[in-house]
Amino acid sequence: MKLNPDSLSRKENYRLLIGAVLPRPIAFVTTKSKAGVVNAAPFSFYNVLTAEPPLIGISVGRKPDGTPKDTARNGQEIGEFVVHVVDEQNVEAVNVSSIPLPPEESEVEYAGLTEVPSEVVSVPSLAESRIRLECKVESVIPIGGKGGEPAADFLIGRVVHYEVADDLFQDGGIDTEALRPVSRLAGNEYGKYGETFSLDRPTISQNRE
Repeated sequence: MKLNPDSLSRKENYRLLIGAVLPRPIAFVTTKSKAGVVNAAPFSFYNVLTAEPPLIGISVGRKPDGTPKDTARNGQEIGEFVVHVVDEQNVEAVNVSSIPLPPEESEVEYAGLTEVPSEVVSVPSLAESRIRLECKVESVIPIGGKGGEPAADFLIGRVVHYEVADDLFQDGGIDTEALRPVSRLAGNEYGKYGETFSLDRPTISQNRE
């Protein structure tokens, strides 16, 4: 099958991308509006950008009318957000929070999640997540789209504080088996942590023997 992206609709490109780029980590993001409403939303167009400084990037698709979603707007206005890792324990509540509520209503309350104070940023964290990344906004970059109207806002955040449950912290890293992270697949499908394997990275000397 040979397909030209330029001849496909946004929906058709979206379906192919989410079916090809997987599994995808999920950033469950809390932000706060100028009015003090705490917004929470999951995004799977998300990944690490660099470790020095620690930067993460989240692509937040715009609403059908072209306006930024609450996460991007709040991040731009307040300059802070918190990313929560999604695992088998909190994924159902995360899914509930994806409902498109108006800006004056909180998905945190709707999903029955528990706000707790963050250590460094003013945006609250959620107790149901065992790993939290408190972030300061580095930049919000409009990207994509047609006719001069962006399709998404690329939210870049600098991690200023890590919050990791004691039982997950092991030798300076994360115990993935204990965390049981959940990833996003295509459609309504999610992936659980399953069978893994290791491969040693090759060296030049190994390749030339």
